[in-house]
Amino acid sequence: MSSWPEHVIWWQVYPLGFVGAEGRTVPDGPVMHRLGRLHGWLDHLVGLGCNGLALGPIFASETHGYDTSDYFAIDPRLGDAGDFDALVGACRDRGIRVLLDGVFNHAGRTFGPVRAALSQGPTSESADWVRWSERHPYLFEGHEQLVTLNHRSTLVQDFVVDVMCHWLERGIDGWRLDAAYAVPAEFWAAVLPRVRERHPDAWFVGEMIHGPYGDYVRHAQLDSITQYELWKAVWSSLRDRNLWELDWTVQRHNELIEQFLPMTFLGNHDVTRVAGQITDRRHLSHAIALLLFLPGIPSVYYGDEFGLRAVKEDRVGGDDAIRPEMPDRPEDIAPEQDLRPTYQRMIGVRRRFPWLTRASTEVRHLANEHAHLVATAPDGGSLTLILNLSDAALSIDGHGSPVESSGSTDSSVLPAHSWSIRAS
Repeated sequence: MSSWPEHVIWWQVYPLGFVGAEGRTVPDGPVMHRLGRLHGWLDHLVGLGCNGLALGPIFASETHGYDTSDYFAIDPRLGDAGDFDALVGACRDRGIRVLLDGVFNHAGRTFGPVRAALSQGPTSESADWVRWSERHPYLFEGHEQLVTLNHRSTLVQDFVVDVMCHWLERGIDGWRLDAAYAVPAEFWAAVLPRVRERHPDAWFVGEMIHGPYGDYVRHAQLDSITQYELWKAVWSSLRDRNLWELDWTVQRHNELIEQFLPMTFLGNHDVTRVAGQITDRRHLSHAIALLLFLPGIPSVYYGDEFGLRAVKEDRVGGDDAIRPEMPDRPEDIAPEQDLRPTYQRMIGVRRRFPWLTRASTEVRHLANEHAHLVATAPDGGSLTLILNLSDAALSIDGHGSPVESSGSTDSSVLPAHSWSIRAS
């Protein structure tokens, strides 16, 4: 893997929601030049301390973007190729890396090769594009509009190589691979080396919700995966005031860091917002401290810095609340809880101590509501993040000099419901 991903902190956006696009594409409708609305937020991204823009699906589709109909065209609800080039150029001017969402496990029914395969049947020449279950197309997780591609087909493999290289040549830096967990690792192993031959600095992160992360990364030749185990442990342990769960997951996380750098996050376009998971809002800053203190490649989901609360629901339209429209400028949003200063301070810690990206972390002095997380650098230096979820102050005398904290700068006492980082 190239070294640049180790220095990126991503700001993730779901573009169709962000710009308030219609829920469905109108056939032969007008091109709506909305991607430009993101320009007004790039300085906000940089102001937080981030330097990467991770975009959700932007290719032509029928509805939510994950039912792709044309992998070489921008969704007309967002704009066109010129709007895309302008956004990439604006990012380049600010030193912002760009990540695209590649939906290569499945495609929409209106994607040309899939449409031909479905109309001509499983014995036709075009049938090789689609995965079949007897004589029926295999549907991704039962969704009628999402037809799974045939990953054993060289036609599909060649096509994905072409798509990836096309957009890398247009200026992006890497790919998030949607539903990577559903794709045979052999497919990525056949595709990614060919892309890297032409774009050796490209970065590939696979969406993995569960399973043997390390084995999949190794066999698929990915650079990274989405660290859902850590995501769940952070909000769950803080919500339940049970830091023992966090301890177990940090041990697992250490094993992964020895193999690769996972993408870490508190929220994304598929899950209930962290402010909706952690009921005691005094502990949201603890989650931010953990995200930026623990090793990996962090990602901040748009709106989390404003404390937005939204719950994902298992129904049609159940993702809408977690994928909201945003105003043209960040100044025009009314925060539910302004967490920007906490993000800025913790990203500042990450920049001052870049070795945190690959640190080894150990949980010490563990109790339900207290924990010390000690991050050790390769050269032997260390930082300690002390968490206090209890209603009482905690004595921390003798635990090093203060680096950052959520409240009092007193070097001997940690107030209730606060945290502190100490250098030893």
